[in-house]
Amino acid sequence: MTCLSIRSEAELDLVSLGALVHRLDTGIVPFRKATKAHIHVSGGEFNTAANLSDCFKLRTAVVSAMVDYPVGHLVDERVRAMGVKPFYKLFKHNGVTGPNIATVFSDRGQGVRPPVVFYNRANEAGGQLKPGDFDWNEVFKGGAKWFHSGGIFASLSETTGELIIEAMKAAKAQGAIVSFDLNYREKLWNVWGGQQRATEVLRRIVHYVDVLVGNEEDMQKGLGIAGPEAGKTDLKTAQFFAMIREVVAQFPNVKIVATTLREAHSTNRHSWSAVAWVNGTEYIAPTAELDVLDRVGGGDGFATGFFFGLLRGEPPEVALRLGWAHGALLTTFPGDTTMSTEAQVRAFAAGGSARIQR
Repeated sequence: MTCLSIRSEAELDLVSLGALVHRLDTGIVPFRKATKAHIHVSGGEFNTAANLSDCFKLRTAVVSAMVDYPVGHLVDERVRAMGVKPFYKLFKHNGVTGPNIATVFSDRGQGVRPPVVFYNRANEAGGQLKPGDFDWNEVFKGGAKWFHSGGIFASLSETTGELIIEAMKAAKAQGAIVSFDLNYREKLWNVWGGQQRATEVLRRIVHYVDVLVGNEEDMQKGLGIAGPEAGKTDLKTAQFFAMIREVVAQFPNVKIVATTLREAHSTNRHSWSAVAWVNGTEYIAPTAELDVLDRVGGGDGFATGFFFGLLRGEPPEVALRLGWAHGALLTTFPGDTTMSTEAQVRAFAAGGSARIQR
């Protein structure tokens, strides 16, 4: 059992708020030399709803912007294919400049060559969302056990953070647990306010949060928490737990903090672990040596499995293992969202191997 009081009955297990994007992935070929790309539908907040629906068969929804043009139609089709119920504010495309569904460009890197990610979020519909755009009574009409959003959506404009706070208040009013993934992205915040503005916005949001996900860089740059040099790959768990204790001292409403610990030896070889602080008790997952196909989405995969464990009432150490296992498995698939099954996740969490399944 955990310190969370989760509703026993609700129409939706999780509602997520965030921007939908499409990612053009050129695989191991650098984008500047590419002649083809795969299209992945994603969103730092959407991925959790999609993974919980597709892998763990929970009932989930996404609240987002949608644009009535072919890219939007493609994105909407993938949302529904993952079993996620959409609540959209619909935008009309003018045929030339938008509004648009954002594009993420990436290549996966290989060996000593790291992955490269860049964006075109010009005139993004998601960044135009603001308080008052959604009827939260309608969204939560049948009840929701959990509400989730994240720092990527908060970074898009001066209004998206305000919308997150509005949604969190509505979610709490009807009894939902509220989670937030800090997901600090320097490039996105630098467009309209930089780190100082990021800290102001994210600290306001975290006052409404029960379950917080974030690494040491997220906490330092996003919340202004002192700690070791941000981005170091040899972060010790003791240092991280010290940062968590400082977060909880400043935000006593936060009951659970969790994150992955990843050391990249090369693009394709990672040491992978995870930690969680649950109401004063510290938990550490094992370290697995991963052969990585596509690292994008691994953190969202961890959050998904961890939330699933908590929603199912699993002990904290089991929930952490489920997050660790699902995040690890997600790095073996192309794209940002899961292709795994709950049975595969539980088998790996319990110490399963890569022996062929016959």
